[in-house]
Amino acid sequence: MTDYRRIADRIAADIEAGRLRPGQWLPPQRRFARRHGIAASTAGRVYGELVRRGLVVGEVGRGTFVRAAAPADGASALVERAGGPPVDLQLNYPSAPGQPELLAAALAPLTRPDVLADALRPAAATGTPAARDAAAALLAAGGWRPRPGQVLFAGNARQAVAAVLASLVRPGGRVGVEELTYPLVKEIAARIGVTLVPLAVDEGGLRPESVMAAHRGAPLSALYVQPTLHNPTSVTATGERCAEIAAVADAYGIPVVEDRIWSFLHTAAEPLAVHAPHLTHVVDGLSKRVAPGLTVGLLVVPENRVETVAAALRSGGWTAGRFALEAAVRWIGDGTVARLVDAKRADAARRQRIVREELAGFAVRADPGAYFAWWELPAPWRADTFTAAAAAHGIAVTPGTAFAVDPRRTPDAVRLGLATAAEPDLARALRTLSAVVADGPEGGSGGGSAGGPGGPPPTARSV
Repeated sequence: MTDYRRIADRIAADIEAGRLRPGQWLPPQRRFARRHGIAASTAGRVYGELVRRGLVVGEVGRGTFVRAAAPADGASALVERAGGPPVDLQLNYPSAPGQPELLAAALAPLTRPDVLADALRPAAATGTPAARDAAAALLAAGGWRPRPGQVLFAGNARQAVAAVLASLVRPGGRVGVEELTYPLVKEIAARIGVTLVPLAVDEGGLRPESVMAAHRGAPLSALYVQPTLHNPTSVTATGERCAEIAAVADAYGIPVVEDRIWSFLHTAAEPLAVHAPHLTHVVDGLSKRVAPGLTVGLLVVPENRVETVAAALRSGGWTAGRFALEAAVRWIGDGTVARLVDAKRADAARRQRIVREELAGFAVRADPGAYFAWWELPAPWRADTFTAAAAAHGIAVTPGTAFAVDPRRTPDAVRLGLATAAEPDLARALRTLSAVVADGPEGGSGGGSAGGPGGPPPTARSV
């Protein structure tokens, strides 16, 4: 049996010798395991040991980085922690005031023995008639309303994406995605053996001509797109742009996977599915609208694809639990979800105001109603170095490398998840990060405590 501590010792020696530099990205655990000829579980223990020793920071799957080394001569540099508790701007699960009480009231009927007995039975990928009706009503937007018979259910939205891609793309196939995409889609693609093809974007979202060029080079088996509040940039494509993308997909017969997980925050956004319902597979879920602990992934698929996608859900073990479906039906039907959505829209708007106040003058791209922001760092900052510097101050951010599809083109930017931290902690963290950027990679502690920055930030384009 491989001693994970010996491997951790070797990595630690590389860090001490400078062969692994502060801020350098470490590979995902599975890739690390293959490279070193060890089990994935052993790789996980190696990474855990490195975290325990304080040598690396981050979350496996989002990004693990070598921590900034302790400076010589007592200089504070990147290692002095800011005052206050750690702040996580990686995780991004919104919670409305009074949410537990609101959800508990809706669940009360499920505690009756007769109702509970039914709710604990297995559920098919097609759910129940009540669940299909409730989901179809919930997902309707911009003149688009799916038929209940098109609705399928997964354990969560990630499983829904995996099932759809597995049903559409054979191993070795090509899937077109925005050049910055949801990190877990990269993991899903690696797991099912498909290649992601980065497609160019602009201020309006995915560029249709990039889809045409990629498909002409070698056929695309599918597109995966986030036209509404794209994660991480928060760009929302116009109805005209969605129509152009749909026209290209229709001309070449390319199926589309439309991820709408954050769409509940943008009431005016028109789904791409409006323009190509016969090709579009819509993915959504309740983890952001409601709560991450009791999740349901929602799928709307073309009518001729219902059984194929349902089979993929069953074979992957990705179908939703019956209890979760019953809870969702009650939350949707009694208005609980609608009340939570209203509260979270207001909450997101408040948090975006904090971003505008604390990061004024920096190049920050964010929709006024989104729960995340994309911070384009000024030179000479690199995303990995800044991520390590932020972690040294007790603040977790997600580097742009986590979203980049082409490893040769990684942006010097970070995504800030705004939903999880309390508002005062969010303001304090952003104030500290602003000071860190202003001081530069070789500067001081960046203000140290939760007090204001040591000076105004450098002038930069505000988006």
